[in-house]
Amino acid sequence: MLNLQQRIDLLSRLGDYMLSDDPEWNEIKEIASIANPWFIPEFIDHSINSISTSFLNKERLREWLSKYEISSEGEIAKTIGITMAGNIPLVGFHDFLCTFVSGHRQAIKLSSKDNILLKHIIELLIKWFPETSQYFEIKEILKGCDAYIATGSNNTARYFEYYFRKYPHIIRKNRTSVAIISGSETAESLERLADDIFLYFGLGCRNVTKIFVPAGYDFIPLLAAFRKYDYLIENHKYKHNYDYNLAMHIVNQKFYMTNGSVILSENPLVFSPISQLNYQYYNYTDEIYQSLNLEEIQSITGTDKTPLGTLQSPALADYADGVDTMQFLKKLRNNN
Repeated sequence: MLNLQQRIDLLSRLGDYMLSDDPEWNEIKEIASIANPWFIPEFIDHSINSISTSFLNKERLREWLSKYEISSEGEIAKTIGITMAGNIPLVGFHDFLCTFVSGHRQAIKLSSKDNILLKHIIELLIKWFPETSQYFEIKEILKGCDAYIATGSNNTARYFEYYFRKYPHIIRKNRTSVAIISGSETAESLERLADDIFLYFGLGCRNVTKIFVPAGYDFIPLLAAFRKYDYLIENHKYKHNYDYNLAMHIVNQKFYMTNGSVILSENPLVFSPISQLNYQYYNYTDEIYQSLNLEEIQSITGTDKTPLGTLQSPALADYADGVDTMQFLKKLRNNN
């Protein structure tokens, strides 16, 4: 078995590989892009760069793990069943990482939408260090695990809650992110907001699907900043969504704004369909927080704590739904 330092060293080596121009890795990324039209090369690379620089840096890993006093011994503690989502490339990597560095075995049910990249990574780790084969198993059905981590829609979450109710578990539901606009943003900061909105076609829980703007807000600079992602309209799946949502606004005679690739629609809902960004006016920021159901919100950007343009590059300690995955896994190990 690998001790903690060996696991950290292996992950650091993986980070270097993921940032490399290795021919086999490039081929795997191309296969993943072909298999899922939402996984365009730009977004696969963005996910990989974010993971490699933020999650797989040796110094950052050590600093993060120092807060948890993870055992340095090499024995495997428990078996964790992980149901992966597939909305953005390698979206479940953080759960994979947490479980591995915690010293647990993981049984992984990959999403059919994202079953190529992580599978290759696991095969690569085993190739580099055959002992790691005891840490990973890819399965079609998860049974007989000691604990579970599952991510899915609100509907599947109800199933997960019932099925895993007798076991320690983390169940994640639908969440999204919102942005608070002051009206004093520069063109550069609005372009950073565009990254929060449009990366991964807006499919992630850290994507902004609604903005709050001050009364009388001028949308022209915002729409201009969004032109950074005009190329998304060339994707047939995105364009289909844009055409449909545009048609719905026209048929229903609902006011909208567009720059030809995104629709701005005044709407009280925090979730918006692909190609559409909801907005709502406000007079005081207190109104915003009072209107939100925080169980639906992953992040709020445009604040001192979370500046615009930072949502798609989370740090190791930015846990989904605010649930500390490492603390959950450490408690399981301590109960060994």
